[in-house]
Amino acid sequence: MILLIKRRWLIAGTAVVLAAVTLLCVRNVPSKEAFSALSDTRRPVVILDAGHGGEDGGAVSADGVAESQINLKIVQKTDLLLTFLGRDTLLTRSGEDAVYSPEAKTLREKKVSDLKNRVAMVNAAEDAVLISVHQNSLPVHPAVHGAQVFYNTILPADQMAQTIQSTLNGLINPGNDKAAKAIDGTIYLMKEITRPGILVECGFLSNQKETQQLQSDDYQSKLALAIVSGYLEYETNKG
Repeated sequence: MILLIKRRWLIAGTAVVLAAVTLLCVRNVPSKEAFSALSDTRRPVVILDAGHGGEDGGAVSADGVAESQINLKIVQKTDLLLTFLGRDTLLTRSGEDAVYSPEAKTLREKKVSDLKNRVAMVNAAEDAVLISVHQNSLPVHPAVHGAQVFYNTILPADQMAQTIQSTLNGLINPGNDKAAKAIDGTIYLMKEITRPGILVECGFLSNQKETQQLQSDDYQSKLALAIVSGYLEYETNKG
């Protein structure tokens, strides 16, 4: 049984990587530059942050779908791709639970502790970038949909955000292009970290159709592909 599970993961991982390579080719990344980006050893650690977790489910759809598990699954798929491609990664959480300290008891204390621990993890990495994955919600406008990237004030987060937004527009938002934007200065995680950071709102749980897509394994893989493809393009062209 364990062997069968491992074999399925290997097949799934191979399929995802092949799709990523195909996507990169479609986007006409020059082969010499792409090879240079893949072989360059002077790369930052990519910290992948699955927003929320544990008792804090984050945004919730009308039928009770919480964003925390969707965030985690997209991060796990993104991590699989980046690791396969030789990137060093670090996950702020790798399971369902949030990352609050044991002394936190109330939900509020747990949320505060969780955020502080994530900030500490990011800032402890000397050379790192943060990619935080979330889901959006706008119940008063249920037709709104699509993936959008927000960035903090630490350069070159804006450049990373713009390249990833470009791949998301091409793969996830056809006919519904969005622009990368500076993030609200009140967002604690993005305000307190001292490393370049982006927050990817992968979709809207207030949109019924998109909520169904976001729960799909194939769609989650598609989002991971877009994020990784954009990140590789950013690596190739930054400077």
